[in-house]
Amino acid sequence: MLTDQIIIYFVICALIALSLGFLMSLIRLPVFTGYILAGALLGPHGTGFVSDTDLMNQLGSVGVVLLLFFIGVEISPRQIIEKWRIAVLGTLLQVLFSVAAVGLLGLLFDWPVARIVLLGFVISLSCTAVVVDFLKGRGEMGTAIGQNLLAILVMQDLFVVPMLITLGLLGGEGVEVFTLWRQLAGCVLIVSVLLWVVRRDQLSFPVMDRLSAQPDLQVFSALLFCFAMAFITGMLQLSTALGSFFAGMLVGRTKELHWIDNKLEAIKIIFVALFFASVGALIDTRFLLDYWVEVVFLVVLVLLVNTLINAGLLKLLGVDAWDSVYGGALLAHVGEFSFVLAAIGLNVMIVTEVSYQLTVATIALTLFLGPVWVGLVRRMLGRRPAGSSVMSGSRPPS
Repeated sequence: MLTDQIIIYFVICALIALSLGFLMSLIRLPVFTGYILAGALLGPHGTGFVSDTDLMNQLGSVGVVLLLFFIGVEISPRQIIEKWRIAVLGTLLQVLFSVAAVGLLGLLFDWPVARIVLLGFVISLSCTAVVVDFLKGRGEMGTAIGQNLLAILVMQDLFVVPMLITLGLLGGEGVEVFTLWRQLAGCVLIVSVLLWVVRRDQLSFPVMDRLSAQPDLQVFSALLFCFAMAFITGMLQLSTALGSFFAGMLVGRTKELHWIDNKLEAIKIIFVALFFASVGALIDTRFLLDYWVEVVFLVVLVLLVNTLINAGLLKLLGVDAWDSVYGGALLAHVGEFSFVLAAIGLNVMIVTEVSYQLTVATIALTLFLGPVWVGLVRRMLGRRPAGSSVMSGSRPPS
């Protein structure tokens, strides 16, 4: 029967994900590295047990949306406003320096300007899921460096929009005026909501208090809050994850909705695991064997260059030396939206199929090997100096 097949399918996937996640935890690596391995093993380039990678990518995108929602719940809008200098200048300079770094490599291989810009954009975006996992695992979400990194990650999501416009122009497709107006309206909406929340500080919707005795309705209300804003920003040609982040900020400031994060925790864990598994499913082992020298070179280069760029910029913007290097290492992972940019580059023929596969393999392996890189950097740095990262409140009392 079909039901029996689905159950067997689920049991095998869950068993492999659990086994590999537990194995990674035994060797002191984050559990998500096990999920990446599970995706690589079960995906079309592994055993082929899971062949519908499009479905995995879509489910993984839901995980990113939920993850940004939870980050929004925990972060203070006032702190985002206060850290605008690090968020805006840090992200802008990071993108420019990343493009410049790729440009030096492009001069060596005679790459066209469009390819240099694309690859610079790709490596400039960091992985929110990885950074948050590290910060939460070490209890650093509320620290100064934690808040700085979260502000930068949010700003990177906003920078995806001009990146998409730039790639469209470089690829010869142009940009529709109506699309630009929608994106502009979306940016105005987000800024307006942010300023409104900051001025009110704490929101109140007494009618929502009636849901406290209805657990089933609480779950659906939480999902509605999360995905409604994500849908709105998606329709406005902005990042859906960015919309869920602002929905989380609204929830985090509303005392009647303090229960929402608890109701969605288990759902978030499942979909975030699917996101990492979808990353693993993109890894083509045969391609890695054929181009392993190029892939190893690119992975090491990306981790090293990203760390140096981000560490230097954080120090330039007033962060102390220890936190700057540590933050630079955390931001060295290439982000989830980089896959989208790489796919667009292939569609508009900015990169070839081989270049695209090299890019995807590099992104996936930086996510997998990134925890090892952060561990090495922390070991070289030694113990954090006392008082170098002050704790700060992240949520008002409910």
